[in-house]
Amino acid sequence: MEIGVIFAGFGGQGILLAGKVLAQAAMERGFEVTWLPSYGPEMRGGTANCTVVIADEPVGSPIVDRPQILVAMNGPSLERFGPRVAPGGMIILNSSLVKEPSVQGNARLLPIPLNDIAQELGEVRAANMVALGAVVKVLGLFPLEAAAEALAKELGARGREKLLEVNRQALWRGFALA
Repeated sequence: MEIGVIFAGFGGQGILLAGKVLAQAAMERGFEVTWLPSYGPEMRGGTANCTVVIADEPVGSPIVDRPQILVAMNGPSLERFGPRVAPGGMIILNSSLVKEPSVQGNARLLPIPLNDIAQELGEVRAANMVALGAVVKVLGLFPLEAAAEALAKELGARGREKLLEVNRQALWRGFALA
């Protein structure tokens, strides 16, 4: 078994963090994992994406031509990566920013208003964790608590209890909607 996941969006949307947390959660559960970030020189507003490969044996390459899951946080990401999703794969789409998606191929579309949900939770930057919760549900490889534990390790607890709590709530909301 080898599953490729691509997270894509604008810089500042937490794309790399979401992928890193997924990779950490899978690794903690005994899977072989690669995490490959890619971003432009801009800190915020430029493009960013990362690829996570989760497997039950050593991963041959971190490059994924036909991902099984794509998280498209914006329209340009859907346009760039949507056509590459494997037949029968899943596109988790940020319907807060992409109102009329055009998807080619045989991928299934799961529109979730990621930004709207994060805003309801009081932290718009948590949209990435809503998406990650949906990814964990779609994957079905490990419990959501694994992602929450990996998130806590990544963010650290000192002085970030409120941020950690809202991100955990975001994970659960995404998980429930997938």
